[in-house]
Amino acid sequence: MSVFTPVSETELQVFLADYALGEVTEFVGIGSGIENTNFFVSTTQGRYVLTLFEQHEAESMPYFIDLMAWLNEHSVPCAHPIADQAGVMLKTLNGRPAALVQRLSGESNLEPDAQACATLGTALGQLHEAAADFPGHRDNDRGPRWWREMADRLLPQLDKDDAKLLREELRFQGLYRFSDLPRGVIHADLFRDNVLWVDDALSGIIDFYYACNDTLLYDVAVTANDWCTDTQGILDPERTRALLEAYHAVRPFKPIERGAWPVMLRAAALRFWLSRLRDKHFPRPAEIGHIKDPNFFKTILRAHIEHEHTLHKHWI
Repeated sequence: MSVFTPVSETELQVFLADYALGEVTEFVGIGSGIENTNFFVSTTQGRYVLTLFEQHEAESMPYFIDLMAWLNEHSVPCAHPIADQAGVMLKTLNGRPAALVQRLSGESNLEPDAQACATLGTALGQLHEAAADFPGHRDNDRGPRWWREMADRLLPQLDKDDAKLLREELRFQGLYRFSDLPRGVIHADLFRDNVLWVDDALSGIIDFYYACNDTLLYDVAVTANDWCTDTQGILDPERTRALLEAYHAVRPFKPIERGAWPVMLRAAALRFWLSRLRDKHFPRPAEIGHIKDPNFFKTILRAHIEHEHTLHKHWI
Protein backbone atom coordinates (compact mmCIF):
# COMPACT_ATOMS: atom_id res chain seq x y z
CA MET A 1 0.00 0.00 0.00
CA SER A 2 2.49 2.47 -1.29
CA VAL A 3 2.33 6.23 -0.76
CA PHE A 4 1.32 7.66 -4.13
CA THR A 5 -0.30 10.83 -2.76
CA PRO A 6 1.75 12.53 -0.01
CA VAL A 7 -0.08 14.03 2.95
CA SER A 8 1.55 16.60 5.21
CA GLU A 9 0.92 16.79 8.94
CA THR A 10 -0.89 20.08 8.40
CA GLU A 11 -3.16 18.47 5.79
CA LEU A 12 -3.83 15.59 8.17
CA GLN A 13 -4.76 17.98 10.97
CA VAL A 14 -7.26 19.74 8.71
CA PHE A 15 -8.74 16.39 7.65
CA LEU A 16 -9.08 15.18 11.24
CA ALA A 17 -10.73 18.39 12.40
CA ASP A 18 -14.07 16.88 11.40
CA TYR A 19 -13.53 13.96 13.80
CA ALA A 20 -13.54 13.79 17.58
CA LEU A 21 -10.38 11.72 17.91
CA GLY A 22 -8.07 13.79 20.10
CA GLU A 23 -4.51 14.80 19.28
CA VAL A 24 -2.26 13.04 16.74
CA THR A 25 0.58 11.03 18.33
CA GLU A 26 1.76 9.02 15.27
CA PHE A 27 1.57 9.57 11.52
CA VAL A 28 3.60 7.34 9.17
CA GLY A 29 3.22 6.06 5.60
CA ILE A 30 2.85 2.35 4.92
CA GLY A 31 5.20 1.08 2.22
CA SER A 32 3.93 -2.47 1.59
CA GLY A 33 1.38 -3.23 -1.10
CA ILE A 34 0.81 -1.63 -4.47
CA GLU A 35 -2.63 -0.06 -4.93
CA ASN A 36 -3.66 2.68 -2.48
CA THR A 37 -1.97 5.26 -0.27
CA ASN A 38 -2.07 4.26 3.40
CA PHE A 39 -0.90 5.79 6.66
CA PHE A 40 -0.91 4.64 10.24
CA VAL A 41 -2.49 7.36 12.36
CA SER A 42 -2.57 7.23 16.15
CA THR A 43 -4.30 9.76 18.35
CA THR A 44 -4.99 10.11 22.03
CA GLN A 45 -8.31 8.33 21.33
CA GLY A 46 -7.11 5.31 19.36
CA ARG A 47 -5.22 3.79 16.42
CA TYR A 48 -6.40 4.06 12.83
CA VAL A 49 -5.48 3.48 9.18
CA LEU A 50 -6.01 6.37 6.77
CA THR A 51 -6.49 5.27 3.15
CA LEU A 52 -6.47 7.46 0.05
CA PHE A 53 -7.95 5.51 -2.86
CA GLU A 54 -5.85 5.80 -5.99
CA GLN A 55 -7.59 3.40 -8.39
CA HIS A 56 -11.31 3.73 -7.72
CA GLU A 57 -13.71 6.45 -8.74
CA ALA A 58 -15.52 8.21 -5.91
CA GLU A 59 -18.87 6.73 -6.92
CA SER A 60 -17.58 3.16 -6.39
CA MET A 61 -16.23 3.82 -2.90
CA PRO A 62 -19.46 3.52 -0.86
CA TYR A 63 -19.56 -0.19 -1.75
CA PHE A 64 -16.30 -0.87 0.09
CA ILE A 65 -17.03 1.37 3.06
CA ASP A 66 -20.57 0.06 3.53
CA LEU A 67 -19.41 -3.55 3.12
CA MET A 68 -16.78 -3.21 5.84
CA ALA A 69 -19.32 -1.67 8.19
CA TRP A 70 -21.86 -4.40 7.34
CA LEU A 71 -19.42 -7.25 7.94
CA ASN A 72 -18.13 -5.76 11.19
CA GLU A 73 -21.70 -5.37 12.41
CA HIS A 74 -22.41 -9.01 11.45
CA SER A 75 -19.55 -10.43 13.55
CA VAL A 76 -16.91 -10.78 10.81
CA PRO A 77 -13.51 -9.73 12.21
CA CYS A 78 -12.73 -6.66 10.13
CA ALA A 79 -12.18 -2.96 10.74
CA HIS A 80 -15.17 -0.64 10.97
CA PRO A 81 -14.84 2.66 9.09
CA ILE A 82 -14.83 5.71 11.35
CA ALA A 83 -17.56 8.30 10.88
CA ASP A 84 -16.87 11.98 11.40
CA GLN A 85 -19.01 14.13 13.68
CA ALA A 86 -21.61 14.47 10.90
CA GLY A 87 -21.84 10.69 10.46
CA VAL A 88 -19.85 10.64 7.19
CA MET A 89 -17.45 7.70 6.65
CA LEU A 90 -16.17 8.52 3.14
CA LYS A 91 -14.42 11.86 2.63
CA THR A 92 -11.86 13.54 0.33
CA LEU A 93 -8.20 14.36 1.00
CA ASN A 94 -5.79 15.89 -1.52
CA GLY A 95 -8.17 15.15 -4.38
CA ARG A 96 -8.59 11.48 -3.49
CA PRO A 97 -11.49 9.63 -1.85
CA ALA A 98 -10.34 8.90 1.69
CA ALA A 99 -11.48 6.91 4.70
CA LEU A 100 -10.32 6.38 8.23
CA VAL A 101 -10.80 2.88 9.66
CA GLN A 102 -9.96 1.10 12.88
CA ARG A 103 -6.43 -0.25 13.09
CA LEU A 104 -6.73 -3.85 14.20
CA SER A 105 -4.27 -5.59 16.48
CA GLY A 106 -2.11 -8.45 15.30
CA GLU A 107 0.50 -9.46 12.74
CA SER A 108 0.42 -11.40 9.48
CA ASN A 109 1.22 -15.11 9.54
CA LEU A 110 3.54 -15.57 6.58
CA GLU A 111 4.15 -19.30 7.20
CA PRO A 112 0.69 -20.73 7.91
CA ASP A 113 0.20 -24.34 8.97
CA ALA A 114 -2.89 -26.50 8.53
CA GLN A 115 -4.50 -25.14 11.69
CA ALA A 116 -4.12 -21.55 10.47
CA CYS A 117 -5.63 -22.56 7.11
CA ALA A 118 -8.57 -24.17 8.90
CA THR A 119 -9.14 -21.03 10.95
CA LEU A 120 -9.02 -18.95 7.79
CA GLY A 121 -11.40 -21.30 5.99
CA THR A 122 -13.94 -20.82 8.75
CA ALA A 123 -13.54 -17.04 8.60
CA LEU A 124 -13.93 -16.97 4.80
CA GLY A 125 -17.07 -19.07 5.01
CA GLN A 126 -18.46 -16.73 7.66
CA LEU A 127 -17.64 -13.72 5.49
CA HIS A 128 -19.50 -15.19 2.51
CA GLU A 129 -22.48 -16.10 4.65
CA ALA A 130 -22.60 -12.73 6.43
CA ALA A 131 -22.45 -10.85 3.14
CA ALA A 132 -25.24 -12.86 1.52
CA ASP A 133 -27.81 -10.17 2.37
CA PHE A 134 -25.54 -7.18 1.78
CA PRO A 135 -27.56 -4.84 -0.47
CA GLY A 136 -24.65 -3.39 -2.44
CA HIS A 137 -23.39 -4.72 -5.77
CA ARG A 138 -20.12 -4.23 -7.64
CA ASP A 139 -18.92 -6.19 -10.65
CA ASN A 140 -15.41 -7.66 -10.56
CA ASP A 141 -13.26 -5.15 -12.45
CA ARG A 142 -10.37 -7.65 -12.53
CA GLY A 143 -12.33 -10.36 -14.32
CA PRO A 144 -11.96 -11.89 -17.82
CA ARG A 145 -12.44 -8.64 -19.71
CA TRP A 146 -9.64 -7.04 -17.69
CA TRP A 147 -7.44 -10.10 -18.25
CA ARG A 148 -7.73 -9.68 -22.02
CA GLU A 149 -7.18 -5.93 -21.94
CA MET A 150 -4.11 -6.31 -19.71
CA ALA A 151 -2.74 -9.11 -21.88
CA ASP A 152 -2.88 -6.86 -24.94
CA ARG A 153 -0.70 -4.33 -23.09
CA LEU A 154 1.70 -6.87 -21.67
CA LEU A 155 2.33 -9.33 -24.49
CA PRO A 156 4.86 -7.05 -26.26
CA GLN A 157 6.82 -6.86 -22.98
CA LEU A 158 7.06 -10.62 -22.40
CA ASP A 159 9.56 -13.18 -23.59
CA LYS A 160 8.47 -15.96 -25.92
CA ASP A 161 7.71 -18.53 -23.22
CA ASP A 162 5.70 -16.20 -21.01
CA ALA A 163 3.75 -14.84 -23.97
CA LYS A 164 2.87 -18.39 -25.03
CA LEU A 165 1.76 -19.27 -21.50
CA LEU A 166 -0.42 -16.19 -21.29
CA ARG A 167 -2.07 -16.75 -24.67
CA GLU A 168 -2.74 -20.42 -23.92
CA GLU A 169 -4.24 -19.68 -20.50
CA LEU A 170 -6.54 -17.00 -21.89
CA ARG A 171 -7.69 -19.48 -24.52
CA PHE A 172 -8.29 -22.13 -21.85
CA GLN A 173 -10.20 -19.79 -19.55
CA GLY A 174 -12.34 -18.65 -22.49
CA LEU A 175 -13.77 -22.17 -22.71
CA TYR A 176 -15.53 -21.82 -19.34
CA ARG A 177 -18.28 -19.59 -17.92
CA PHE A 178 -19.65 -21.39 -14.81
CA SER A 179 -22.74 -19.21 -14.67
CA ASP A 180 -24.44 -21.75 -12.36
CA LEU A 181 -21.84 -21.54 -9.59
CA PRO A 182 -22.89 -19.91 -6.29
CA ARG A 183 -22.20 -16.18 -6.37
CA GLY A 184 -22.06 -13.41 -3.80
CA VAL A 185 -19.74 -10.88 -2.21
CA ILE A 186 -16.08 -11.93 -2.26
CA HIS A 187 -12.97 -10.43 -0.71
CA ALA A 188 -10.94 -11.24 -3.86
CA ASP A 189 -7.54 -10.53 -2.25
CA LEU A 190 -7.38 -12.68 0.89
CA PHE A 191 -3.62 -13.11 0.99
CA ARG A 192 -1.52 -13.83 4.06
CA ASP A 193 -0.66 -10.15 4.48
CA ASN A 194 -4.35 -9.24 4.56
CA VAL A 195 -5.12 -11.32 7.65
CA LEU A 196 -3.98 -10.41 11.16
CA TRP A 197 -3.36 -12.80 14.04
CA VAL A 198 -2.78 -12.51 17.76
CA ASP A 199 -0.99 -15.72 18.69
CA ASP A 200 -3.12 -18.44 17.03
CA ALA A 201 -6.32 -16.39 16.94
CA LEU A 202 -7.43 -14.60 13.79
CA SER A 203 -7.89 -10.99 14.88
CA GLY A 204 -8.88 -9.32 11.63
CA ILE A 205 -9.32 -9.38 7.86
CA ILE A 206 -8.17 -6.21 6.12
CA ASP A 207 -7.94 -4.57 2.67
CA PHE A 208 -11.40 -5.01 1.19
CA TYR A 209 -10.71 -2.72 -1.75
CA TYR A 210 -10.91 -5.47 -4.39
CA ALA A 211 -14.16 -6.78 -2.92
CA CYS A 212 -16.92 -7.36 -5.46
CA ASN A 213 -19.74 -9.69 -6.44
CA ASP A 214 -18.46 -12.80 -8.18
CA THR A 215 -18.18 -16.57 -7.88
CA LEU A 216 -17.65 -17.65 -4.28
CA LEU A 217 -15.40 -20.53 -5.35
CA TYR A 218 -13.07 -18.06 -7.07
CA ASP A 219 -12.52 -16.40 -3.68
CA VAL A 220 -11.63 -19.77 -2.17
CA ALA A 221 -9.18 -20.38 -5.04
CA VAL A 222 -7.51 -16.97 -4.59
CA THR A 223 -7.05 -17.83 -0.91
CA ALA A 224 -5.77 -21.36 -1.50
CA ASN A 225 -3.20 -20.20 -4.05
CA ASP A 226 -1.52 -17.98 -1.47
CA TRP A 227 -2.08 -19.95 1.73
CA CYS A 228 -1.73 -23.55 0.59
CA THR A 229 0.98 -23.75 -2.10
CA ASP A 230 4.62 -24.70 -1.63
CA THR A 231 7.65 -23.03 -3.21
CA GLN A 232 7.06 -25.00 -6.44
CA GLY A 233 3.49 -23.69 -6.65
CA ILE A 234 1.99 -27.08 -5.78
CA LEU A 235 -0.94 -27.29 -3.38
CA ASP A 236 0.03 -28.76 -0.03
CA PRO A 237 -2.51 -31.55 0.67
CA GLU A 238 -2.82 -30.98 4.42
CA ARG A 239 -3.24 -27.22 4.28
CA THR A 240 -5.58 -27.35 1.30
CA ARG A 241 -7.87 -29.93 2.86
CA ALA A 242 -7.89 -28.00 6.15
CA LEU A 243 -8.96 -24.83 4.38
CA LEU A 244 -11.66 -26.54 2.31
CA GLU A 245 -13.09 -28.64 5.14
CA ALA A 246 -13.38 -25.66 7.49
CA TYR A 247 -15.00 -23.52 4.80
CA HIS A 248 -17.41 -26.33 3.84
CA ALA A 249 -18.54 -26.64 7.46
CA VAL A 250 -19.81 -23.05 7.29
CA ARG A 251 -20.91 -22.72 3.63
CA PRO A 252 -21.27 -26.22 2.16
CA PHE A 253 -19.93 -26.58 -1.35
CA LYS A 254 -22.33 -27.50 -4.14
CA PRO A 255 -21.53 -30.58 -6.27
CA ILE A 256 -20.97 -28.36 -9.32
CA GLU A 257 -18.12 -26.57 -7.53
CA ARG A 258 -15.97 -29.70 -7.48
CA GLY A 259 -15.76 -29.75 -11.27
CA ALA A 260 -14.91 -26.05 -11.43
CA TRP A 261 -12.13 -26.18 -8.82
CA PRO A 262 -9.12 -26.72 -11.15
CA VAL A 263 -10.28 -23.99 -13.53
CA MET A 264 -10.84 -21.53 -10.67
CA LEU A 265 -7.38 -22.20 -9.25
CA ARG A 266 -5.88 -21.37 -12.63
CA ALA A 267 -8.09 -18.29 -13.06
CA ALA A 268 -6.99 -16.96 -9.68
CA ALA A 269 -3.32 -17.50 -10.52
CA LEU A 270 -3.74 -15.84 -13.91
CA ARG A 271 -5.41 -12.75 -12.43
CA PHE A 272 -2.58 -12.04 -9.99
CA TRP A 273 0.18 -12.95 -12.44
CA LEU A 274 -1.27 -10.31 -14.76
CA SER A 275 -1.59 -7.64 -12.09
CA ARG A 276 1.98 -8.16 -10.91
CA LEU A 277 3.25 -8.11 -14.47
CA ARG A 278 1.44 -4.81 -14.95
CA ASP A 279 3.08 -3.36 -11.84
CA LYS A 280 6.49 -4.54 -13.02
CA HIS A 281 6.26 -3.28 -16.60
CA PHE A 282 4.07 -0.22 -16.06
CA PRO A 283 4.90 0.98 -12.52
CA ARG A 284 3.29 4.06 -11.06
CA PRO A 285 5.46 6.66 -9.31
CA ALA A 286 5.23 6.52 -5.55
CA GLU A 287 6.93 8.22 -2.63
CA ILE A 288 7.19 4.80 -1.01
CA GLY A 289 6.87 1.86 -3.38
CA HIS A 290 6.72 -1.92 -3.34
CA ILE A 291 6.38 -4.18 -6.40
CA LYS A 292 5.67 -7.87 -5.82
CA ASP A 293 7.30 -10.63 -7.86
CA PRO A 294 5.03 -11.80 -10.73
CA ASN A 295 6.93 -15.09 -10.97
CA PHE A 296 5.26 -16.24 -7.75
CA PHE A 297 1.93 -16.61 -9.55
CA LYS A 298 3.47 -17.75 -12.82
CA THR A 299 4.94 -20.67 -10.89
CA ILE A 300 1.56 -21.47 -9.35
CA LEU A 301 -0.19 -21.27 -12.72
CA ARG A 302 2.34 -23.60 -14.35
CA ALA A 303 2.02 -26.05 -11.45
CA HIS A 304 -1.77 -26.09 -11.72
CA ILE A 305 -1.51 -26.77 -15.46
CA GLU A 306 1.06 -29.55 -14.97
CA HIS A 307 -0.93 -31.17 -12.14
CA GLU A 308 -4.40 -30.41 -13.54
CA HIS A 309 -5.62 -33.99 -13.21
CA THR A 310 -4.58 -34.27 -9.56
CA LEU A 311 -6.10 -31.03 -8.24
CA HIS A 312 -9.33 -32.82 -7.30
CA LYS A 313 -7.52 -35.14 -4.89
CA HIS A 314 -7.54 -32.42 -2.21
CA TRP A 315 -11.27 -31.84 -2.59
CA ILE A 316 -13.39 -32.84 0.38
